[in-house]
Amino acid sequence: MKYIYNAVLNIAEAFVIFIVKIHKLLPDNKLRKFALGRYRLVDRIEKDFGASEGNSGNSSCSGRERCRDEKPLYWIHAASLGEYGVARPLIRRLKRDDACRIVLTFFSPTGYEVLKNNREGIDFLYYLPLDTPDNARRFIDAVRPDRAVFIISEYWLNYLAVLKERHIPVFLVSAIIRDNSPFFKWYGSMFRNALGAYTRFMVLNSASENNLNRLGYNNVTVTGDPLFDNVAAVASRPFSNTVIEHFVNGADVFIAGSVSDRKDVSMVAGLAAEYTEQKFIIVPHEIEKDYIGHIRSSMAGKSLLYSECDADTDFRGVRFLIVDCMGLLAYIYRYARWAYVGGGFTPYLHNVMEAAVYGLPVAFGPRIERKTAPQELMALGLGAMVSSGRELMEWFSGLKDNPAEMSRIKEGAKGFVDRNSGVTDSIVRILQTDGTEVSI
Repeated sequence: MKYIYNAVLNIAEAFVIFIVKIHKLLPDNKLRKFALGRYRLVDRIEKDFGASEGNSGNSSCSGRERCRDEKPLYWIHAASLGEYGVARPLIRRLKRDDACRIVLTFFSPTGYEVLKNNREGIDFLYYLPLDTPDNARRFIDAVRPDRAVFIISEYWLNYLAVLKERHIPVFLVSAIIRDNSPFFKWYGSMFRNALGAYTRFMVLNSASENNLNRLGYNNVTVTGDPLFDNVAAVASRPFSNTVIEHFVNGADVFIAGSVSDRKDVSMVAGLAAEYTEQKFIIVPHEIEKDYIGHIRSSMAGKSLLYSECDADTDFRGVRFLIVDCMGLLAYIYRYARWAYVGGGFTPYLHNVMEAAVYGLPVAFGPRIERKTAPQELMALGLGAMVSSGRELMEWFSGLKDNPAEMSRIKEGAKGFVDRNSGVTDSIVRILQTDGTEVSI
């Protein structure tokens, strides 16, 4: 099985090279960014860290041992921008207390492209080189992390093998281990064995702890989710956006955040067709031209792209503002009254807490098995799972002219966030003590 895994990754590496060679013929989409960002990436990383060591006066150090006067280095890996929401408070806290360096890697362009011009405490930012045996060895030997931190569900077999071989502490944060995960499948032995690289698992619920125990791993702590600390910090940060404010202009606005497939679009379009006076802000998860065009053509009414607008734009008669840039969504939920969060018709429902932290009632699709927050919001009557356009309309109609219920949800959501915030300090303590400090 490991042979097949490596063969697939080697084919993917060859495909990246092919895409790079023809990239001028391709649109500027996610695949193109994915490939160009990885072309000769390990060479660049080796060069960066060679220059870094030389510039810091440590050029006499060599091999895999870190020089004594170097700051400890944390390698943190997040698949995409959503996972970065978990990593962000950890990075902020580590930088506040530790004289440390941070290397952050992303698998997806949706994370890397947002942060490449706004690193906020990140010393080195890269795409994750594909998990071939050679890439994993060269990356670890170049970066030489003192600790590696993976967010939520990252199980890259070759990276984990090299980290274990180099005796580097490895942590998994905000994990959910389900009983139907690959670890429990007939083909899951290589993934089960890879878990042995982790120094400590920090999981979100007791079910995940029990499942890891079943697999023979007892180095598990139920910690809670730093994502709550992140959304609370974002919501408390002063923010003003002239374009959004002019579009809203005192109206109650419905926001559809991280819409990521055609089902999301059809659900929102159906709601808009039923409520013809309602204004909508739509924020796609991907900002590729064809998808933006599909959204615009699906909505019954006049729309503008955020990139087309400025402080003097005339929004009279405009029902839809489509935000065709990344990095704003977590902040602009504050301008809305109701929210639908996309991705719930795939295994990758996006971050519902970015909306709930502002007290918004939030609806989402049915694929919530990878997340605990949507399940808890539903149990508290603060969020709703919808499987069809009709269900979305029924949910919205029950809230639109119901101030008492809106007030209840707003207060309930605030309490929910408050109760679950404050876990970052405990998690960072575990990271700083190489997993020996586990009290939460």
